[in-house]
Amino acid sequence: MRLYIITGEPSGDLHAANLVHELKQCNNEIQIRAWGGERLLAEGVELAKHIEETAFMGLWDILKNLGAIKENLNYCKDDILEYKPDAIVLVDYPGFNLKIAKFAKQQGIKVFYYISPKVWAWNKRRVAKIKKCVDELLVIFPFEIEFYHKHGIDVTYVGNPLLDEIAKGNFNFSHQVEKPIIALLPGSRKQEIESILPEMLAIVDDYPNHKFVIAATNTFSKEYYQSFIKEKNVKLVFDETYGLLENATAALVTSGTATLETALFKVPQVVCYKTNWLTYFLAKNLIKIKYLSLVNILMDKLVVKELIQDNLNKSKLKEELDILLNNKKEIIIEYDKLSELLNKKGASKNAAQFLAKSI
Repeated sequence: MRLYIITGEPSGDLHAANLVHELKQCNNEIQIRAWGGERLLAEGVELAKHIEETAFMGLWDILKNLGAIKENLNYCKDDILEYKPDAIVLVDYPGFNLKIAKFAKQQGIKVFYYISPKVWAWNKRRVAKIKKCVDELLVIFPFEIEFYHKHGIDVTYVGNPLLDEIAKGNFNFSHQVEKPIIALLPGSRKQEIESILPEMLAIVDDYPNHKFVIAATNTFSKEYYQSFIKEKNVKLVFDETYGLLENATAALVTSGTATLETALFKVPQVVCYKTNWLTYFLAKNLIKIKYLSLVNILMDKLVVKELIQDNLNKSKLKEELDILLNNKKEIIIEYDKLSELLNKKGASKNAAQFLAKSI
């Protein structure tokens, strides 16, 4: 069996690597070529393209890199034809992957999509593309089953891979911290960090009895983060996000998958989101859901406070953090309900077994 896997961001690299690990248990003769990062490399996968060259975020970032994106698409198509896979497995990364799905379908190559595009949030026109170009859709949120059924698409819920990743336990946290920790998760992309981290750091001096610790990524240097921290008494931990969350008493979290991860670690959080005015204006008019955080979307109610754009400021951030620090029980009860809602464990294994039987 020859598979071609495509993902374009760090989270996708993680989930694709876990999927590959389970695929090898199903078929030890499987051959895989992929677009990904260090996690896939660690699984012994040959990379066609590293995510360092593919992770673009937001409208402005995409517009600036249209030439590179077009080159990547053309290279990917040529590489698929040369590799001659039995099937293609697309992992998230919808703007790019749906174009590849169309191309693969035209070439008679079977297309599987693991971790569906968030078409339930915006750009529902993509549903028609999925129906036309994707042979099998493996989803990770229970509500996606009903959403796709309404559009005449049968899907398979395999469980959420974060449940399995967190269940592994034994997360590294290499720092001794005597005060209660407030974790700062400013995201993994430069645009996120530069818009959101300064707002998070603005309240540090108001909490002398707590220790603020930033979940940093090795994509950026210590000096880069220090340019935001300056003289503040803030710690940095690199690629130890789960270890940090395991030890945190509260967290300020950039909207995205990290909000769900924080909830699964049972850490009270304030969700933060800020971007340039053009991206925000377009997103506000395109996104058709009540909430931004995955926690609130899944629960269909306001479980965690969302501070968006101008509301992400020192005054409101301090107000919401004070509420969290003084009343944690209510949010933990909601987190427990969220874990029950996701319900199904073994997402990577379930997806691998489905693929092994279907190809």
